[in-house]
Amino acid sequence: MTRKVAVIGMGNVGATVAHYIVANGFADDLVLIDKNEAKVNADALDFKDAMANLLHHTNIFVNDYQQLKDTDVIVSALGDIKLEDNPNADRFAELPFTRKAVPEVAKKIKESGFNGKIVVITNPVDVITSIYQSVTGLPKEHVLGTGTLLDSARMKRAVADRLHVDPRSVEGYNLGEHGNSQFTAWSTVRVLEQPITKLAKERGLDLEELDHEARMGGWKVFQGKKYTNYGVATAAVRLVNTILSGSRTVMAVSNFREEYDSYLSYPAVVGRDGIEEQVQLDLTPEELDKLQTSANFIKEKYQESLEANKQA
Repeated sequence: MTRKVAVIGMGNVGATVAHYIVANGFADDLVLIDKNEAKVNADALDFKDAMANLLHHTNIFVNDYQQLKDTDVIVSALGDIKLEDNPNADRFAELPFTRKAVPEVAKKIKESGFNGKIVVITNPVDVITSIYQSVTGLPKEHVLGTGTLLDSARMKRAVADRLHVDPRSVEGYNLGEHGNSQFTAWSTVRVLEQPITKLAKERGLDLEELDHEARMGGWKVFQGKKYTNYGVATAAVRLVNTILSGSRTVMAVSNFREEYDSYLSYPAVVGRDGIEEQVQLDLTPEELDKLQTSANFIKEKYQESLEANKQA
């Protein structure tokens, strides 16, 4: 079966996603879409120039929305990274741009006859995932965002650094918004099968400090190079591969939760049909309150976006 993936938005993140896919042969066909014709064509040519030295061949298509009709997974990476350069480390700074750009793109996706899965990176990811689902009319289970899959990885890196272990030895989740209202659900975190709360007492770990480090990890990267790309691109490609392979993996991604009436990050079983099953965590009362606060914030911003687009 041919594996077909599309990347919409070939900025720093989209180009990194595309390169990761081409270099590793994760797709047979790759569709690249961007308003900057010169940039997207240059990337396509660059990828083709690389293929003689790669182990895999990938067919490249450029700026052809009709190619989306039989595409398995679309990755939305469009945005305006310059808007992220704000003193509040606020991902919602991109919303005035993305709330206008995304409906236009989503309409073209719908008109192409696309019936696959959409993986959203575009910020603010929870609100934008909601907009993609609403405009395309795809089932909620088929539209999902990278969400806190990246923030959970940042938490694992921070914990692993303190305890001198591999980050893959850390289990657990950051939940809620992929943004400032997210939080680490410490009740879910284990290191080498030991609860982090137990280790924190034994080793004198400051969990509030680690939570802050996970939440602000992207901002630290951004301050150094004015964009982030490797961490989020790796999370997105992992999500794409999980869908393509049907591996049914539990991941903290932005998915629609009925009890919160919102897209937000919460563990779910991801497979060939997108969100195939939702997980139910045994969270503490404090964590449940934080999750509700985050959900309320996302819903508020989503409604504001709808109203702004109506008035535009």
